[in-house]
Amino acid sequence: MKPTQIAAVLGAAVLLAGAIAPISAQDSKDRTFEQYSCKDIMRESGANRDVAIAFLRGFMLGKSGSTKFNLDVLHKQSDDFIERCLANPGEKAMDAMAKVIG
Repeated sequence: MKPTQIAAVLGAAVLLAGAIAPISAQDSKDRTFEQYSCKDIMRESGANRDVAIAFLRGFMLGKSGSTKFNLDVLHKQSDDFIERCLANPGEKAMDAMAKVIG
């Protein structure tokens, strides 16, 4: 994936963040990252799951204050995140990503 494609995916993730299935029926449309478990992310399929993972990874990258990333490392971290979430479905997605990226 080229850097411009990754930027496009991250941009789309921001716009599509509301498309992630809500955890439970709530009156408010506001969500927090803490609400999403690995199981919630893994229930998404195909592009929706990719967007959710890219959004989460982009959020963590921005939170670190860094603007640099390595594509090979990014792919490995995404794979590691999926494996961790499959093994620990009840873990908060944000915690799982933090452990994967170190």
